[in-house]
Amino acid sequence: MKGIAKSDRVLIAGAGIIGASIAYHLAQRGANVTVLEKERPGAGATSKSFAWLNSFSKQPRSYYELNLLGMAGWRRLAAEIPELRVEWGGSVQWSVGQSAERLRRNVARLEQWGYAAHLIDPPELAKLLPGFTPGSFDAAAFADAEATVDPVEALGAILRAAQKMGARVEYPCEVTGISAAGGEAKSIATTRGTFELDFLVLAAGNDTPRLARMVEVNVPLKESIGLLAHSAPASRLASRIAVAPGATIKQNPDGRIVTGTDFGNSGTIDTSRAYGEKLLANAAQFLPGIREARLEVVTLGHRVMPKDDHPIVGFTGKCRNLYVAAMHSGMTLSPVIGQLAAGEILDGVSVDLLNDYRPARFA
Repeated sequence: MKGIAKSDRVLIAGAGIIGASIAYHLAQRGANVTVLEKERPGAGATSKSFAWLNSFSKQPRSYYELNLLGMAGWRRLAAEIPELRVEWGGSVQWSVGQSAERLRRNVARLEQWGYAAHLIDPPELAKLLPGFTPGSFDAAAFADAEATVDPVEALGAILRAAQKMGARVEYPCEVTGISAAGGEAKSIATTRGTFELDFLVLAAGNDTPRLARMVEVNVPLKESIGLLAHSAPASRLASRIAVAPGATIKQNPDGRIVTGTDFGNSGTIDTSRAYGEKLLANAAQFLPGIREARLEVVTLGHRVMPKDDHPIVGFTGKCRNLYVAAMHSGMTLSPVIGQLAAGEILDGVSVDLLNDYRPARFA
């Protein structure tokens, strides 16, 4: 691709964390950016994310390094956007049985790769997680460079920063059609009318495959759901992410406790109050203070999970000016994906770091 003039029009479909970051980085460089959101910013996967910023279990090496750059990108964004709040307490994990052996092996690999993680003993865990009752365990680890954000709050801060630099955000505005000719997208039809474009970015989360099919591009995703219980704001109980056997626990900057069972496919879509109370009770066995927290909402998240678990990002062959960005770990990756996508769109470069993740692998 050739570099574009900054006056050219870049339309971004999707105002989740990936679309917002791409918009921010493009606007930062003076591009003419419009973000179109089907419902409201963050309505999809972003608002249901646990938002653990890490590279702890990410493999292969190229994917680990990309997530590591994402973590570093959050430090940069926090310096650039004063209202962006990132909790830098790191994460503490502990395991029993076979899971403990997997944890030891993972930490050994991470230390060999230079990641800030190490095994800890019960006294150190107690020091790192005051107020927790971990019970007996066979292995534990602390990853001190990891972080978390309130995903909705962080998204809002990034979008507002993009708007201050000239980006437009239109919602509710659903894309209903893409007009293409000569191997390029020319305009898109929406519920708010037609928008002419020079470049189109699809960052619409789980809606990305539908939009890509409008120009015969394949973006294959698979089902991956997760349930989280969110409390009302509570007194400060946790300064770090805790990953216990069968429970994940964190506290957002506003005091809300967020907890789920694990990061796999939860296998349930029960968003009832009773199930939310069960999740809080499960977490309370490790953090007794949660018993005083009041359940506010249970969220059912549909992760943006590519067919092979790895990001789908870059220009497409069938539609030369169409850029796709669909991925899990979107919260961790969003700063670096925004930065790299802006460079590929504005400067016509092909970033080596993204070579393993191009849409062409599914052509």
